[in-house]
Amino acid sequence: MDRYFSIARFMAVLVKEFVQMRRDRLTFAMMVGIPIIQLILFGFAINSDPKALPTAILASDNSIFARSFVRAMENSGYFRVTRQLGSEDEADQALARGEVQFVLTIPENFARKLVRGERPVLLLEADATDPAATSNALAALLSLNQTAFARDLTGGLAQLQNAPPPYEVRVHRRYNPEGVTQYNIVPGLIGVILTMTMVMMTSLAMTRERERGTMEHLLATPVRPIEVMTGKIIPYIIVGYVQVTIILLAAKLLFGVPIVGSLLLLSAVLVLFMAANLAVGFTFSTLAKNQMQAMQMTFFFFLPSMLLSGFMFPFRGMPQWAQWLGEVLPLTHFLRVVRGILLKGNAAGEIAPQLWPIAAFLMVAAAIALWRYRETVD
Repeated sequence: MDRYFSIARFMAVLVKEFVQMRRDRLTFAMMVGIPIIQLILFGFAINSDPKALPTAILASDNSIFARSFVRAMENSGYFRVTRQLGSEDEADQALARGEVQFVLTIPENFARKLVRGERPVLLLEADATDPAATSNALAALLSLNQTAFARDLTGGLAQLQNAPPPYEVRVHRRYNPEGVTQYNIVPGLIGVILTMTMVMMTSLAMTRERERGTMEHLLATPVRPIEVMTGKIIPYIIVGYVQVTIILLAAKLLFGVPIVGSLLLLSAVLVLFMAANLAVGFTFSTLAKNQMQAMQMTFFFFLPSMLLSGFMFPFRGMPQWAQWLGEVLPLTHFLRVVRGILLKGNAAGEIAPQLWPIAAFLMVAAAIALWRYRETVD
């Protein structure tokens, strides 16, 4: 046997690999598509300095000073007033459901106390479940002390512009007052781990049966597609509950994450979320020809889910088109649910707006999976 390096043999192997790459179109598409997706997401969609955060106003004073302060907040670029509230209960609901990031409360007789030099207090409540989403905005708020009333404090009121400012802003970081990052990350890991494992395990299990030839035996039986799907999904749902139990125990014992809400409610939501991801995995198994392709499809789905859901970066910091894409993914809504239940103590009514998108995604994914499975049967 020739022990020397042969250019001819090298070229033969090289050409063979290019031919194989051309035939395996899915792998080639992944090689090109994944870098493009990463470039677009990291270059355009990811932003660690969110601005124009939705802010609600609960005003008992509508004086020129109150309006000037609100206008100064908006001019900072970090606050965008979206609602006018009528009561403290309405403010609590808006924060609990995640409809707004901040609530500014302007007390009664704010202008009168300010003119008298009594330093009235403005209360800013922040949804601090994600400290990264609010930290820069709260820092910008401090710079308003000397500029908010620059045009209003003139003449006889000019002396009020001297330090300290003629009012006080008290910030109440709700749900995570100390800004502990683990309180936001660890509950989110429940959704991230379930997304990865549910999709991957289901797609690999079905593809492995096809590679080993056991799928043909399954197709020869009178088992219906819906029976195959449910039979394949339920064991992984049980495994998912085991994973969630481990994460919750670690969250409480190792990281001290507060568990304020109902674990029973969380358990009910988990069934819906896991079923949605398992349906995706089932669909991938009908498309993939081998386990390698199933892994590639799983990663192709997992990467946008992790980056566009608000797990790694503030969701409201992304551009509008990225938020639209993120709203389609079940992980986005599940993160809001699990953080709402564990950190805010949300009840069923407060998480309901996040459940129907997951249910809609499940129905679409299940319909595609059943259709593809029937095509395989035929």
